[in-house]
Amino acid sequence: MRRAMMRLHWSSRSPFVRKVMVVAHEAGVADRIERIPTVVALTRQDPAVLRQNPLGKIPTLILENGRALYDSVVICEYLDGLGGSPRLFPSAGPARIESLRRQALGNGALDFLLLWRGEIGRAAPDERIIAGFEVKLAAVLATLEAEAAALSAGPLDIGRVAIGCALSYLDFRWPGSGWRTAHPALAAWHAGFAARPSVRATEHIDA
Repeated sequence: MRRAMMRLHWSSRSPFVRKVMVVAHEAGVADRIERIPTVVALTRQDPAVLRQNPLGKIPTLILENGRALYDSVVICEYLDGLGGSPRLFPSAGPARIESLRRQALGNGALDFLLLWRGEIGRAAPDERIIAGFEVKLAAVLATLEAEAAALSAGPLDIGRVAIGCALSYLDFRWPGSGWRTAHPALAAWHAGFAARPSVRATEHIDA
């Protein structure tokens, strides 16, 4: 009898979907997820997604029992719990707080990169907003360069997944940014992250 599958509203362009799929691969449950190609945007809603997620956003994961989970933070912790050890979410204490802090940094960077992408796609982008995004990106990269040794010293966790996905999305949408030149330690860490099978299996495709 065919095993019931989880279903994920998915896009190859979404960095938050990619984060979820990296976790799924790391937890060994990617083959239990059916990917449903989905396009949503501020100006384009998908009725099927809205019926399951009133926020109308992806990723949205539909469990085998029909219950919907959202957003990437919740989905990633759920999928991580389905896998074995080691876990990407530390169970408690300072290690968990540090991992969640880094996840917040990575997710926050993705938030403003997506807004930035939307702003430059407008007919008349606001240069003040773009300048603000540039300032934030410089601050994030400087912070991560300072933390690169610590990132390299520890095992993969959800914070490192979020940060790695943010840097990969920067490469995907701003391939000429040249961020590695001024951040060599961070670049070296990201090269190791990008070489992981879970990351290679989830590369962005602009289609």
